[in-house]
Amino acid sequence: MNYRWIILLQWFNLSNKTVGYTDYKEMLRIEKPHLVSICTESGKHAQIALDCIESGSHLIIEKPIALSLQEADDIIKKAEEKNIKVCACHQNRFNKSVQKMREQLEKGAFGKLLHGTANIRWNRGENYYKQSDWRGTWEQDGGALMNQCIHNIDLLHWMMGDEIVEVIGMTDNLKHDYIEAEDLGLALVKFANGSYGIIEGTTNIYPSNLEETLYIFGEHGTVKIGGKSVNKIEEWIFKDDSDVLEDVKTQYNEDPPTVYGFGHTPLYKDVIDAIVTDREPYVTAKGGRRALELVLAIYKSAAEGKSIKLPLEKCSTNNFIGRFNK
Repeated sequence: MNYRWIILLQWFNLSNKTVGYTDYKEMLRIEKPHLVSICTESGKHAQIALDCIESGSHLIIEKPIALSLQEADDIIKKAEEKNIKVCACHQNRFNKSVQKMREQLEKGAFGKLLHGTANIRWNRGENYYKQSDWRGTWEQDGGALMNQCIHNIDLLHWMMGDEIVEVIGMTDNLKHDYIEAEDLGLALVKFANGSYGIIEGTTNIYPSNLEETLYIFGEHGTVKIGGKSVNKIEEWIFKDDSDVLEDVKTQYNEDPPTVYGFGHTPLYKDVIDAIVTDREPYVTAKGGRRALELVLAIYKSAAEGKSIKLPLEKCSTNNFIGRFNK
C-alpha cells in the first residue's frame, strides 16, 4: 500500500481493507463499479468517462465534463447507447439559495427575464498552480473561466435560458505569467428568449477570495445571491410575493467552510436515486456540455476578436494553445 493511498484512507476514514488502484482500467475490470466519480485532471475526464461507460458504470464527472465539444458529444452519445446515467458535477445548483431562486423562476415570479450577471471574484496564487503541473494548461485545464468560474457560468446559463444565440468575450492573462491560460474573462451573452447575461470571472482578486454572486433581473423580480460561493440570498424583491427578505435569508442562507459549499451530498444522493428509479439526474451531461460550450465560445470570441454565433459544433481548449505567449 503506497503512502498516498494511506493518506486517502485516513482522510476519508476508510477501512484498511479498502482496495486502491493506480490503473482505473484494472479497477473497472475487477470491481465492476455501479457508479464512478471522475475527479482527475480535466483533460482526462473524457477518455476515462468513455471507458467507464463501456464497462457499464454510471458516472459523476467533475466540472468541466470535458475540454472539447466533440468529447462531450461522444460521452452523451455513448451513454445514451448504453443506457448509462451521466451527471456533470455542478453542485451549486443544489445550494438552498439557488434552489429557492429556481423555484421562483419556474413558477414565473420574475415575469419576463431581462438580464442576469455572474461575478466570480476569487484569488489563486502561484502556490495553487505549483500543487499540480496540469493546472492552468490548455491541454489539461484551461484558465479561470473553465476551472474556477464554470459553476456560476452554469447557474447563469441554467437560470436565463438553455439556448444561447451569441457571445462576445474578452480574456487576458494579467498577472499569472506562469500559466498558459487566462486569469480574467469578461463576456456578454444573448439568450434565445431575448434576455442577456454578463459574466465577469477572475482569479486576480487581492488578497483572497472575495465573492461569487449571481443576479437575476426580471420585469417583476430582482434577486441577488452572494457570499463566497452563491450561498446567501442578499436581495429578494418580487411584485407578487409575500416572502420577506430576512425570512428568506433565515431559511435559505448557508455558511459553508469552503467555496465548495454543501452541494455535493445532495448531488450524489440525486444521482443514486436517478439510477435506482431509472430517470435522468438533476444535472445532466447535456447540462455540462452547455456550460462547456459557453466557456469555449467566450474563448473563441476573445481569440478571434469578434462575436460568436451559437451553437458551436467543434471547439477545444487546445485551439487556444499559445494564446498568451509573450
